Amino acid sequence: MSDVSWMALAVALTVCGGLWTWYAARNRGAASATRGAALTLLPGAAYLTGTLEMFGEISSSVADWATGFVFSPLVWLGIAMAGVAVVLFGVSGRLSGSGEEAPKPKPSRKERKALPPSSQKGAPAIDDDLADIEAILKKRGIN
Repeated sequence: MSDVSWMALAVALTVCGGLWTWYAARNRGAASATRGAALTLLPGAAYLTGTLEMFGEISSSVADWATGFVFSPLVWLGIAMAGVAVVLFGVSGRLSGSGEEAPKPKPSRKERKALPPSSQKGAPAIDDDLADIEAILKKRGIN
């Protein structure tokens, strides 16, 4: 697009903004008209600073990328490969357990009876500090 085209776009957007500002001033009040005036100035400012053309080029580049993205089998192959990689990372994290051993299953009732008394729940604590903590827990009704 040439410079004249960008200027025409800026003028058209400014005229539309001016019409909206006039409508807002007549029907919605001063606050809405002031917002409309602020928005009306933006296309001209974007043209004068070159950002209107920049946004146009960005939009064109994104559109080109999107059409190439949608219609390219190689791109879809790349997306599939990335998906498989993400799944494999998840599986490896679950397999390794984040570097920790897998949690041991709780013993069954028969296995609990076979355990030595010190490892059973409610067994007397070996250490005096643990005995104090156990007494406090029992006092509060926590087993």
